[in-house]
Amino acid sequence: MSQVSLQVKLLEVSRDAVALIYAACRQCYSAQFAGDIFDDAAASAQEQEAFIRKIAASGHESPMEHVKFTFSIQGVSRALTHQLVRHRVASYSQQSQRYVKADHFDYIIPPSIAGDEVLRSEFLRIMQEIQVSYNVLLARFKEKGKSGEAANQDARFVLPQAAETKIVVTMNCRELLHFFEQRCCSRAQWEIRQLADEMLNICRAELPCIFARAGAKCVALEYCPEGEKFSCGRYPPKAKVLRPA
Repeated sequence: MSQVSLQVKLLEVSRDAVALIYAACRQCYSAQFAGDIFDDAAASAQEQEAFIRKIAASGHESPMEHVKFTFSIQGVSRALTHQLVRHRVASYSQQSQRYVKADHFDYIIPPSIAGDEVLRSEFLRIMQEIQVSYNVLLARFKEKGKSGEAANQDARFVLPQAAETKIVVTMNCRELLHFFEQRCCSRAQWEIRQLADEMLNICRAELPCIFARAGAKCVALEYCPEGEKFSCGRYPPKAKVLRPA
């Protein structure tokens, strides 16, 4: 049992991502076959990226769905993945608590708890007690001739949301933009915001023509849609920017 921290690794991004989005975009406005547009080397990478930026700025996002990113993520809690899987235009493969025994489970400690000696001590005590209880359940199941996933699937009911998990996530660029709009916001829960920031840094490095200005909703809007009461102050609230005529 130990505290662990977030790790994000890019496993794969669609090959020739810029050319692919460019060909898909151009197909919408051209009589030419997208297969020929994709193979045509006449447009330089810089020209393709400039075209994509222009189309993206216009709000034409559907061609971005043809490019996807796949991430491997570890050092996150089950509390985080319960939020993550609400983004339904995605594919997920998560470590199973049924098939993977948690007899030495790791956990995530919220910063608000880690920074307070009393809260941290109580948190660690609870984690240890849960671990003991989980192992007692497994031992008792073994005495009754029940082991493996048959025992794990019922013993896992005592495991906390703080328990560390691992997950593989695939999202297309359009869904990633939406994910970042929601989860990079200062009002998002701290752990999934941390994950979103890490994923955004990777996406910006891989495909800047799409993700250079990606982030919380306010980045594109240049005002805060959450209202003055909830605004972090990075941008002015909506009411002060979009005044009624």
